[in-house]
Amino acid sequence: MLTRGLPVVQKLRTGGYDGRGVQVIRTEDEARYAFDAPSLLEDAVDIDKELSVIVARSTKGEVKTYPVVESVFNALNLVDYLVAPARISEAIEDEARRVALSVVEAMDFVGLLAVELFLDKQGRILVNEVAPRAHNSGHHTIEACGTSQFEQHLRAILGLPLGDTAQRSAAAMLNLIGAPGASGTPVYPALGAALSEPGLHPHIYGKVAVREGRKMGHVTVLAADADAAEKRVLALRDHISTVHAH
Repeated sequence: MLTRGLPVVQKLRTGGYDGRGVQVIRTEDEARYAFDAPSLLEDAVDIDKELSVIVARSTKGEVKTYPVVESVFNALNLVDYLVAPARISEAIEDEARRVALSVVEAMDFVGLLAVELFLDKQGRILVNEVAPRAHNSGHHTIEACGTSQFEQHLRAILGLPLGDTAQRSAAAMLNLIGAPGASGTPVYPALGAALSEPGLHPHIYGKVAVREGRKMGHVTVLAADADAAEKRVLALRDHISTVHAH
């Protein structure tokens, strides 16, 4: 493997998801541990924010986007929480939507596509990944938007008119993730007490076994604005974000 131009990000061509199959190679020594499989190498980016745009395109060519969201990742390269709408300028939001739409059109895609983006320190919008499905960065749409991403996907593939994507409330979404070393029947400590919070909406995925780093559910909170939504989700994070085993 060439070590010119370090640091780089190596991504496996197949089989990667939720942070798996992705690693940063910063030095020649770390290059010895590169994946021994077909992969891509990308220049490391000096990231300001990680953004995402959910785009729906129907069989009849109708296209709609949801408001841009910003995501915060944890040490496992999993989304820790997201805030919607993203706290970015109108110009950056317009550019993010433009780039996402160009990806969907270039792919001649039908259905729901999550376009994950980097906003770098120079203000550039760069495509990181795409996900051809309902996506983690759109879960908040169930409570916060006129049409959820799940309903929108069905509308798109059935050729029905696409639904309203306007955001009715600011929101933040917190992933519920398997604790370090967890293995067995999942337990959600403190989630019951958290339900007394107004505007809190838990979604448990019904997975029968928890593993370290496995997504087990999510919680969406609603608020008057994005800053308030982030404040609410950060107050909850240390109490309910980790799923343990019974």
